[in-house]
This record gives sequence, C-alpha cells and structure tokens, in this order.
Amino acid sequence: MNKIAALLLLFLSYPLSAQTIKIDNLRLWAAPDHIRLVFDTSAPVQHTLFSLKNPDRLVIDIKDSKLGGSTPQVESDNPLIRRIRSANRKGGDLRVVLDLKRSVKPKSFVLRPNRKYGNRLVVDLYDVVAKKSKGRAVKTPTAAKRYVPRQLVIAIDAGHGGEDSGARGKAGTREKTVVLAIARKLAALVEKESGMRPVLIRKGDYYLGLRKRMKLARQQKADLFISIHADAFRDRRVRGSSVYTLSQRGASSEAARWLAVQENSADLIGGVKLEDKDDILASVLLDLSQSATLQASHKLANSVFRQLKKLGKIHKRKVQQAGFVVLKSPDVPSILVETAFISNPSEEKKLRTSSYQQKVARAIMNGIREYFRSNAPPGTILAERIPRRHVISQGETLGRIARLYQIKVHALRSANGLSGDQIRTGQILRIPKT
Repeated sequence: MNKIAALLLLFLSYPLSAQTIKIDNLRLWAAPDHIRLVFDTSAPVQHTLFSLKNPDRLVIDIKDSKLGGSTPQVESDNPLIRRIRSANRKGGDLRVVLDLKRSVKPKSFVLRPNRKYGNRLVVDLYDVVAKKSKGRAVKTPTAAKRYVPRQLVIAIDAGHGGEDSGARGKAGTREKTVVLAIARKLAALVEKESGMRPVLIRKGDYYLGLRKRMKLARQQKADLFISIHADAFRDRRVRGSSVYTLSQRGASSEAARWLAVQENSADLIGGVKLEDKDDILASVLLDLSQSATLQASHKLANSVFRQLKKLGKIHKRKVQQAGFVVLKSPDVPSILVETAFISNPSEEKKLRTSSYQQKVARAIMNGIREYFRSNAPPGTILAERIPRRHVISQGETLGRIARLYQIKVHALRSANGLSGDQIRTGQILRIPKT
C-alpha cells in the first residue's frame, strides 16, 4: 500500500516539476544610454545570453518557457535593434533572437515580485560603439576666455518612467505620463526666461535610477533640482499639492513618511539595489556642506509653495520634509513637488488636462523666479542684473561674506560705508559687482 501511495505521489508531482513557465509579455524601453527588454514571467526563470557576428545578433535562451503572444514590433528609429524574433526549441526552451544594427554589451538580471509586478527577466543593451568613442574623447586645450556671466541651469526631473509607472488614478491615469507632460511645459517656460537654461532629466518614457537622476543634474552643473510627482494616498478623499525638502531625521508627518517609502521603492522596481554605501557618503557630504544646500532648498521650496497656494488647494500648511533619495545631492538645492493627488478622482481629472498642467508648470516657474530674485549665484546673468543684497546671519564675518561673493573685503567695506569689520546679525549689506 505504501508503494502505491509513493508511486501516486510521484505521478502527481511530475507535471509540476516539468511545468512550462509562461512569458505573459515582452516589453521594450528605450533610454538615452541603453535599451531595456522586460519579460514578465509566471515564475523565476533560468536563462543564458550569447552574441553572434556577421550579422550582429544577441540570443537569449530561457529554460522551460513559452511566449504567450507575439514579439513586439521594433520602431525603425531604434538605435540598436532591427528586429525581435522567437521560437521554441526541442526540450521546451524558448529562444529569443535580437537582430542588431551593431554590437552591444548585454547585461541581464532576474527580479522578484514586488508591490506592482510579478517575476521578471530584464535584459539591458549598451551600445559598444558609443562607449568606445566616448572613451577615446580627448580634451583639447582651449584659449583663455574673458569673463562672461553664465546662465542658471534648472534641472527638471519627471518622476518614475518606463517600467515604473508610479501611482495610478481610478480612471487609469499614470503618474509617469502626467509628470513628464508638466516637466516639458516647465522646461518650455524656463527656456523663455532670460538668463536660465532647462535640463530635462527624463526626456521620454524610460526608467532612470534615483541616484542616476542626481548624477545627471550634477553633471549638468545644475543650480536647482526640481523633481515633479503626482501624489497618491490610501484615502481617495485626500487632495492638494505639497512641496518637500530633504529631512535627515525622518519625515515630518505620517503621510510624508509613507510617501517617501513609496517613491524610494522605485529603485527596487527598476532593478537597482539600494543596499550600498551611497547613503553613508551622501550623509557625510551633507554634513560637510554645513547645511547650506538644505537652507537654500528650503528657501526655494517656500517660494514654490507660495505660488502653488495661489493655484488651489494645498495639502499641508507648510513645506514638508521627507527622506527622498533624489533630494540628497549635497551641493544642488533640491525640492520635490507633489502636484496633486492622482488618487483623488477630481484632481486626477484636472491632471489629465493640458491647461491644468500648464498652470502647475507656471506656478513652479513663478516660484523659481521669486527664489532667484534674492538668491542668484554670483557669476550668473541674473546676478549681474539684480542689485545684490546679503542679510547677515549669526556668526558670519565680513571676511567670510567677501569669500562667498568672491570679492575683496575692502570693496565690501567701501560699498557699505564701513570703516572697520564690525557687523551685526540682521544687517543688510550691498554686494558690489566684481
């Protein structure tokens, strides 16, 4: 009897062990520096990659798998892929072949299920030719240039993107789509502003790691970093816009704490591990900056908050603080704007309209303009046009203020009729042009 039970158990378990994994979907995302393929799988998969030459191809073999549906059509302007084709091999493995336009460097990894997606296989393709040419670039010496005041650089970051769609409204509105539209409208307004230049951190529908966003802003030598989102909360009645700055001690409210967890988990969605040393490094750098960047961020946040208040409902009575990763740049004043609650049906409806998106963009632009009226960095076009004033804070000295504005102490004394170095907290000094 025991032998019969054992045989029956073996018979019942055999189909389970040999069960074919279903690939429900194959998605294609194009980012500026790579192409991403995402396979949605019914269970974790085993896979291998290898490249072929003449012509260039990349072969992806997925063990015991079957593709449900057809392979996606590749747009003609795709920089790396000509075509995607697939077929099942003997033994039940799925072979996916990418016909390439040129050689690529592939990188693949498997992602476990999270709050939004199930099991996934991700394959990233990096352009070998572009990487080599970039590595060979040699800086040629340039002749010394005369002093010319520079433009202010405004980094505009549309949250989420690609695989990470962000929050979703009841009517199906996706956060990543709405915030990109607002970001583009804000960039257009900055472009028209004399003395300013916009930099869109995310230009299309693709995923960017949170720290990569910070890195791109710093590479562009941004004067400001503004991350745009559309809030969501469990209670659909909650509404209104919010402005956040970084909190090193934690969030300033339960809602802010909950939201920070949701936004920061975007790195997990995109397949980037957060368990590294960057948090420690960022904390050290922030300490070394003596809170100057945080103070500037708070001034900017208050300016934008005042303008959003004119637009309509505000979620909180003041600027909030939370531990958003994208706000941790140690030398770029950074804020995160939650434009409205996409989880609120009435606000979702407004967010879908171009006219409301434009109003939000204009309110943020007005806040940027207000901030720079008294905080334009030395050496910028705006600083040259606006008479500079400095309100003395506790502990500041005349020498320190002179170094801040890159001027001589005697010039500072002369411009303000000072006979010595004695100054007082709250006193306003005129900063002469160099």
